[in-house]
Amino acid sequence: MNPIDYADASDEVRAVYDDMKATRGVSDVNNFWKYMANEPRMLAHLWTSLKDMMGPGALDPLTKELIYVAVSITNNCDYCMASHGASARAKGASDEMMNELIAIVGLANMTNRLANAYKVPVDDAFR
Repeated sequence: MNPIDYADASDEVRAVYDDMKATRGVSDVNNFWKYMANEPRMLAHLWTSLKDMMGPGALDPLTKELIYVAVSITNNCDYCMASHGASARAKGASDEMMNELIAIVGLANMTNRLANAYKVPVDDAFR
């Protein structure tokens, strides 16, 4: 796959790019979106979903970004770790917060795997 730049994009893709640029106040879209534009329906779906879920809600913006970083670490997605890590820092995450997040993700992955390997039944108190 190749990235789809604005100049080469269909009208459908340009409309999504225009919304992204206006919403984010940027002059260009990130590489992720340029690659997703190879399937315009997926591009539009992802952008609408991301804009909705990462927008105002019960969780504050920094918490949402930290969750995104944690899941990205678990899924080993370098791109998402970098982009949402940068966004978390822009929203106030400190080095200490990022280091603690990484430690918690590592610990959770270890204990999850151990619980699964030992087939530990869920305690009644947790149901």
